[in-house]
Amino acid sequence: MSEEFGGNIISITDEEGNSYELEHLDTIEMDGAFYLAFLPADRNQGDEDELEIVILKSEHGEDGDDYLVVPDDDELQRAYDQFMRELFSDDE
Repeated sequence: MSEEFGGNIISITDEEGNSYELEHLDTIEMDGAFYLAFLPADRNQGDEDELEIVILKSEHGEDGDDYLVVPDDDELQRAYDQFMRELFSDDE
């Protein structure tokens, strides 16, 4: 993680070799799995109305390492709903 951005920025590489910088927002545990919410680090600061949230699931690989993977559609929707409940529960 980059300390320049408060330690919340990670760099990930997809299966095609494309690298992305993501800002970690929060982590939740759901059904025994961990889901992490990110924002693209290269977003324009003035575009809060069109925020793109990236949700990835942490999985333990056969090689002993942990990986971030794209959850299936059902998991993704449930994780998104949980993140939104937690985000907006602070506003009440």
